[in-house]
Amino acid sequence: MDWKNGAHGRKFVASFSGGKDSVLALYEASKVGEALGLLVMLEEEGTRSRSHGMPPEVIAAQADALGLPVYTAAASWNDYEREFTRLLENARLQGAEVLVTGDLDMPAHGCWHDKVTKNAGLMLGMPLWEMDHREAVEQFINLGFTAIIVTVNLTLGMREDDLGRMLTLELVKELEARGIDPCGEGGEFHTTVIDGPIFKHAVPVRKREMIKNEEYAFLPLELDIS
Repeated sequence: MDWKNGAHGRKFVASFSGGKDSVLALYEASKVGEALGLLVMLEEEGTRSRSHGMPPEVIAAQADALGLPVYTAAASWNDYEREFTRLLENARLQGAEVLVTGDLDMPAHGCWHDKVTKNAGLMLGMPLWEMDHREAVEQFINLGFTAIIVTVNLTLGMREDDLGRMLTLELVKELEARGIDPCGEGGEFHTTVIDGPIFKHAVPVRKREMIKNEEYAFLPLELDIS
C-alpha cells in the first residue's frame, strides 16, 4: 500500500470538492503525475456539489482556471457509490490509472475509496494521507492558495461570522485557540479555493446571503461576471 505516492509517474483523475484539501492533493499529485480531469459529485437535483454545496457554474470556473475538464454525476446517498464508480470506470476508459483524493485521515483498512477504485480497475493516490493537519493547512496557505470558508457547523465551535473569511495563518491560529481542527477534519468547516499557483487566473465569485439549515450555516457563492 503506497497511497501517498500512488500518482507517481501515472495518469490520474482527482476527486474534487473545490476545497483546500482536494486542491492541495491535486497540486502535489500534478508534480509527479499527469492530471486528466476532475470528478465532482452533485446532489440529486444537480444544482450544487454534494460535499461543499457549490453550484456547477463555480465548479466549472474552477476547472477552467485549473485547465482541466470536469466530470460530474448527480446522485442521492443511496446511489452515490454506483454513480461515483461509473465516473471512475469512464475515467479508466479515457486512460486514467489512479484516483487522487485529498483525504488526510483515511483508515488503512476498510477505506471506501480503496474499495471503489479497485472495483473500477484503478489505483488510489492520497498525497496528503497521514499528514499533520497543521502542516497541511500551513503548506496550502504558504504556497499562495486563496480559500474562502463557505460552510460551518455551528455545534463544533464555528460561528456564522466565520463564513466568508479567507483562510490565513492568523485564522488558523485563532481556530486552534478555539479548539477547532485547523483543517476542519471533524466537519467543522469547508472552503472553496478561488486562486493559487496551479490556477491560470482567479475565479471571480460573489457572496450571496447566508443560509442556515439546522446546525449548519452556508455561504452560497456565484460567479461574478460583472
